[in-house]
Amino acid sequence: MELPVAVQQALGDSAAGVSLRNANQVQPQHRLRMVLLNDSEGNLQAIRRRDDLLDLEALNKQLGRDLRMMQRREQVRVRQRSGLQELPALPSLTGWPTVIDRRVDELESVALELADQKLAIMMPAADFRQLTAKAERHDFAVDTDTISVNLDNHGADRDQLHSALKKFTGLRIQQRLEDTLELPPLPETAQRIIHLRVNPNAVMGDLVDVVESDPSLAAQVVSWASSSFYAAAGQVRSVHDAVSRVLGFDLVMNLAMGLALGRALKHPKDHPDGYVDYWQQAIWQAQSAGILASMMPRGRRPMFGLAYLGGLLHNFGHLVLAQVFPPHFKLVCRSLEVNPHIDSSVIEHYLLGITREQISAQLMENWGMPDEVTLAIRYQKNPTYDGPHSDYARLLWLGRQLLTERGVALGAGKLADASVYEELGLDPEAVEEQFDELVNSKDSIMTMAGMMGQGS
Repeated sequence: MELPVAVQQALGDSAAGVSLRNANQVQPQHRLRMVLLNDSEGNLQAIRRRDDLLDLEALNKQLGRDLRMMQRREQVRVRQRSGLQELPALPSLTGWPTVIDRRVDELESVALELADQKLAIMMPAADFRQLTAKAERHDFAVDTDTISVNLDNHGADRDQLHSALKKFTGLRIQQRLEDTLELPPLPETAQRIIHLRVNPNAVMGDLVDVVESDPSLAAQVVSWASSSFYAAAGQVRSVHDAVSRVLGFDLVMNLAMGLALGRALKHPKDHPDGYVDYWQQAIWQAQSAGILASMMPRGRRPMFGLAYLGGLLHNFGHLVLAQVFPPHFKLVCRSLEVNPHIDSSVIEHYLLGITREQISAQLMENWGMPDEVTLAIRYQKNPTYDGPHSDYARLLWLGRQLLTERGVALGAGKLADASVYEELGLDPEAVEEQFDELVNSKDSIMTMAGMMGQGS
């Protein structure tokens, strides 16, 4: 197969010494990744090993700049001009100034990925150094294997959280966690719903009373029930009608809980470019957790409502981080943008010493949320977790991978192997079919998320 014309021109005389390979057959440490950045001073390209974390703060300090990921529409224009869907790590494709991480020069050979053809251009590192002789060399990338994220020790979370808070805020460790976080108490509506959940004698009328006591929540419940998402027969005239005829006790309880907690914290104006927003993520994961839970064998099937609530609140830590570490939340967002291949937990641990999952689980624990939900949120990034309520955590992990694989921008993902399906008692083919249908209902998901957002 011939190289694209733009790539041949960018390689110049070096084109004669390259070879093409299937990208999947190239060792990860040889693959390079190029990121397009800019600021008020202009455009810049940064090249590092594909799986390394680009430390944007370190790069900006070394260059004395305020670089961030180039806006997506501008990146599209650059790619269109070159006739490529993705740009390989070749500086001369654009002619912009380039910085290269020094780790790249330590390689014996490099692989420049041609994502369009799923191929990689292999060349000796010496040839690549000659090709990029005009580029500056700096230390701005981190081997992610050196970042030890706490994915399995919930008992250490509180100490890690206090250490992070002490580092960034200077507050005393002796303060109560609620005071340290400067967060409001559990909203009254959420408190009342939790009491309903643990009350075995609770009836539909009790839930209707709670919802109707909150006018905004009541309006939301009627709007949900009236939407095309549920295709209710006839007009929905009241909260009682919405609960009894359309949505059901369990779903209203969990949607109301998710909305009450979502309103407890101010939604940040900043967010990582390219990711779906908070409420879209919440609805996608809630629906996926509900689907997976309902497909598990009856004898070990988790409670649908708790699985759904875990999905609805899975990203609550995003809101908490924005409030606890406001000056550093911006840096987290920018780092997620330039490292889309790296999970948020790795980036947050590197920058803050704590992850959104850890801090969210601590808060849920303080608020007395069900253990199934708290532990699902805490261990959702660890598919090998086998402690209490592990099925709830695995449902969130698997749902995330299946959605990401289908183009829902929830962050970095990877393919789930057969063992995860086997551990949950799921039929992979049936699951794939259900998730194809879920993603095809994107418009309904957006409508639902929009309704949730209106109540924030």
